[in-house]
Amino acid sequence: MRLLVSAAIFLSATCSPVGAVDFATDIKPVLEAKCLSCHNPNNPKGDLSLATLAEMRSYGEDLVTPGNHRDSLLHQVVISLDGDEPEMPKKGDPLTQDQAALLAEWIDAGAPWPDQLVLKEASKADRSWWAYQPLADPEFETIDAHIDAALQKQGLKRNPRADRPDLIRRVYYDVTGLPPTPEEVQAFATSADPQAWEKLVDELLASPRYGERWGRHWLDVVRFGESKGFERNVILNNIWPFRDFVIRSINEDKPFDQFILEHLAGDVVGKGQPEVEVGTTFLVAGPYDDVGNQDAKAKKIIRANTLDDMITATGSAFLGMTINCAKCHDHKFDPIQQADYYRLRAALEGVQQGQRVLATAEQRNDFAAKTQPLKEREALLKKQIRERENAIVARSTKNPETLPTVTRPKVARTGTEDRFPPLLAQAVRLVPYSNDTDPLRNGIRLDEFEVWTDEAEPRNVALRANGGVAEAAGRAVEDSDDNAKNAYGPSLVNDGEFGKRWFSAGDHRLTIRFAKPERIHRVVYSSDRPGELPNHRKMVFVGEYALQASEDGKTWKTVSESWDREPINPTFLRQRQLRFATTEAEKQEIATLRRELAQVTSQLNRIQPLSTVWAGTFKQPTEPTFLAIGGDPNKPADEIVPASFSTLEQIVDPYELSSQTPEADRRLALAKWITNPRNALTLRVLANRVWHYHFGTGIVATPSDFGYMGSPPSHPKLLDYLARRLKENGWRWKPLHREILLSQTYQQSATYREDAAKLDAESRLLWRFPPRRLSAEEIRDTILTVSNKLDLTMGGPGFRLYKFTQDNVCTYFPLDEHGPETWRRAVYHQNPRAATMDLLTEFDCPDPAFATPRRASTTTPLQALTLMNHSFTMEMSGHFAERLQQHSNTTQEQVGHAFSLAFGRSPTDEEAQNAAALIHEHGLTAFSRALLNSNEFIYLR
Repeated sequence: MRLLVSAAIFLSATCSPVGAVDFATDIKPVLEAKCLSCHNPNNPKGDLSLATLAEMRSYGEDLVTPGNHRDSLLHQVVISLDGDEPEMPKKGDPLTQDQAALLAEWIDAGAPWPDQLVLKEASKADRSWWAYQPLADPEFETIDAHIDAALQKQGLKRNPRADRPDLIRRVYYDVTGLPPTPEEVQAFATSADPQAWEKLVDELLASPRYGERWGRHWLDVVRFGESKGFERNVILNNIWPFRDFVIRSINEDKPFDQFILEHLAGDVVGKGQPEVEVGTTFLVAGPYDDVGNQDAKAKKIIRANTLDDMITATGSAFLGMTINCAKCHDHKFDPIQQADYYRLRAALEGVQQGQRVLATAEQRNDFAAKTQPLKEREALLKKQIRERENAIVARSTKNPETLPTVTRPKVARTGTEDRFPPLLAQAVRLVPYSNDTDPLRNGIRLDEFEVWTDEAEPRNVALRANGGVAEAAGRAVEDSDDNAKNAYGPSLVNDGEFGKRWFSAGDHRLTIRFAKPERIHRVVYSSDRPGELPNHRKMVFVGEYALQASEDGKTWKTVSESWDREPINPTFLRQRQLRFATTEAEKQEIATLRRELAQVTSQLNRIQPLSTVWAGTFKQPTEPTFLAIGGDPNKPADEIVPASFSTLEQIVDPYELSSQTPEADRRLALAKWITNPRNALTLRVLANRVWHYHFGTGIVATPSDFGYMGSPPSHPKLLDYLARRLKENGWRWKPLHREILLSQTYQQSATYREDAAKLDAESRLLWRFPPRRLSAEEIRDTILTVSNKLDLTMGGPGFRLYKFTQDNVCTYFPLDEHGPETWRRAVYHQNPRAATMDLLTEFDCPDPAFATPRRASTTTPLQALTLMNHSFTMEMSGHFAERLQQHSNTTQEQVGHAFSLAFGRSPTDEEAQNAAALIHEHGLTAFSRALLNSNEFIYLR
């Protein structure tokens, strides 16, 4: 196959357009639309890129004859020869006759290429894309009219109204995520009040359970997770206030334009209001790489990735735009320039991951009034202690004879040896006074500890293989178990291997017991014997220490101390001077000051601290934002300032700020642009999310992608109608909920009709209500509800369905038993990233490593096994049975009550007979367990 190459190989890059054909307006659009999808720097087919003149000049002379298009391969491959299809382009439609003629005319004119011009692949959609237009005037004034019109075009009609028991169960789960009680089902099913449905909808929307249900939806959208992710995946114990903020805001029916403002700039619009400022947690609620990297280039990449998470979340959650796809180049499918990506980055450039105090001015003043006098006293006492210690150090410096004589070198991480007169010992003990980085910290790391015998062929009697046993406290970790401790346990110091280390904890002493009493005279130990990490602070070694030996394993004798070694640094020298040059009177005086200091510190510690929350922290950027070539932050190009996207200029007034704009003003301008009443895209996205969670699929089935690669709207005019209604209702969700729930479309039955299914199998046109399985949270909450064990306590720190351990990294072990402390609604579960939680994970509760605007609904054997055999469902089956026993002593009434609790209906005669037989043969608990494992229990219609 012949290669397609440039038409300007031999011409000057500075050549100006000649003749009637203009390159920029006539040729450039053709090449970008027809050629650049394959022939670009990132996907050069046939080793060819058409992006720049420089890239094309390297491909030979036979492709263009300037002034003669007939001999130019560029022209030959795009026209039909001998009636055959053109060779190029391989994808899409061939060039039109007019386009081919313009190309020939351009070549004949000398094929000029303007200086420095770079071709870019044309996006599949342009600014005329439906999502970027103003809201259309409504065609109909009701939801049902829009639905019926679309159905009629296909010769379809809606189902009749659902039965009342089905309808109340549907709406209860839809609005609150919980089932109705049997009494509520009965009251609604038998009500003669023509306003019964309307009253029920209003009651549910006013319930605090509504915010918990719909708050969970929003937390999915904004990728809320309670650990940092990446390899360390550290738990975040103080990010939960954002979850409560979301639930509270949705319960209050806070206008969503205000809600978005608080997400992006809550610290600006609600300064001094913790309940508002916490909204900025949105910006830092995603994964965060906290490992750290000292390489300057790597740090820039990590920072770029951190900001990319914020950019992605902002673009998808509020605008339904995949702006992150423009990080490296102009968007391939949507009219989003690469510069747009960096305009958004410039707005968020000052956002930092971290935690900060959130408190009112009154709380801050009260805290200061309580703590300031104590802090002043604390500072004075520290100053007095320091002055006395400085005097002692100065005296010792003038009189160095007060210190032990130095005869040995300083300790070394690659190996430190202590020799002492031979003695008989059953055990040896290392007693650290400090580590080698800070005399005031005692934690140490050891990779090996050897004790050698005094004999012709010395033996390492500390070695595990020789019968040595190492004893020490394992590293203190939260909720750690023996397995976690063993990861850094004392057994590593006598295994004869280097690389893995014991991390000390507690009193930091290490004891080595021998298989039998041995005559010893030498000890060698290290934290990095191979010398691979001599400057790595995490592998700290002993600083000051004592070595002790015991003949009986109970009575200890000091055989060596570090005081005769060279001090590690001046700080250690100071500590020695204080230890050996302080007089008794000075010791007593300093001890008195330290006691008072301890009392003051204790008083300070008893004062309730101000609330510290993982939320956005902000600082003014010190450098401009640059467009990154290929998305590489180490390859800066043009400077970019905070500004609106070019994509939406036709519907929203644009803005542009300077690079000197205060950080807070950048985010506020962005938030106001997103929530501008003329921004039809934001309104469409929000309205579609409400529709999506009511019907299982949005009018746009890809709720966070309204672009070319997303799904087209099934009812575009209905979407604009809903967006307009949202705007008219002051951006509040509850009126939109109400209108949807009161529609006949929502209230229709889920009955399957084969004739309709042949035309619309997925019921995208809504000829029936789409049945659905309960979400993972709904299943768990329902099991607790019917078992009468659900704790409805709202807010506060979450519970855990895992055992958390933290060493260098964090590990999350699923719990085998779920105690009463876990019997709260699942929305209050503390959700770490990359962790598995029994029952929730099996039923598709998403990993918050990413936003999940649309949940999967899978069917796997593990789901059935979990519902059948997990200790949680087994225990709840027992509690369910107890509830039935408390309700009645007769099997018939127990069965009836069980069906009403689990399914919201009475059993049929056949079901009642089968249930009674099951109870008679296997007991009430087995019957309860069977109900919890039934399809009807976890499916809605």
